[in-house]
Amino acid sequence: MGRAVSMTQLLTKKFNLLPFDGIWEASFGKPELAGSWLIWGQSGSGKTRFTLQLCKYLSQFGRIAYNSREEGCGPTIQKAFIETGMDTVKRSSIILLNESTQELYERLKRKKSPQIVVTDSVQYSGMNYRDYCTFKDTFRSKLLIFVSHADGKEPSSRTAKSIRYDADVKIRCEGYKAFVTSRYGGGEVFTIWPEGAEQYWGENIISIN
Repeated sequence: MGRAVSMTQLLTKKFNLLPFDGIWEASFGKPELAGSWLIWGQSGSGKTRFTLQLCKYLSQFGRIAYNSREEGCGPTIQKAFIETGMDTVKRSSIILLNESTQELYERLKRKKSPQIVVTDSVQYSGMNYRDYCTFKDTFRSKLLIFVSHADGKEPSSRTAKSIRYDADVKIRCEGYKAFVTSRYGGGEVFTIWPEGAEQYWGENIISIN
């Protein structure tokens, strides 16, 4: 049985909230440095670029483990890191991995393991929803970010769809814009790449008319 929390304890409890500002606060509010987030989008939507922009911003608040199960540590992820200016981030603030879920478990159980964990992607991780729940329960004090493929405007697997309903922050990428739904406030659309967004949305407006 879980430990009961009194009203006084609830109202006086302190949370580790991230001091987001600018467009990040406008889109996300001030989220907690814990819980789970889901990012999804189709190929070419700006999903990877946004995920790395987010990692770059989050690196000032905690160390990041980016588990690149889909692209590994090859030239495409290298190119994405360069294009988003990840080379300017402090070297010790982010590590790039290509590990199985079990290997990642062992790493995160170590003392002083990264506070923020990115799994890219849900489909390549091999996780089902039960695995996700166990992973989340095991690392409650960490911020867990999951990246998913999309089928239209929806995450493309049953596991990813279930994670979306559970996630504290949900981010759908389309046309180089990120549409954020956050339990912490915010809600403003985040532009990932202005030139790409202008071209995509301009073309779509023209085609509709």
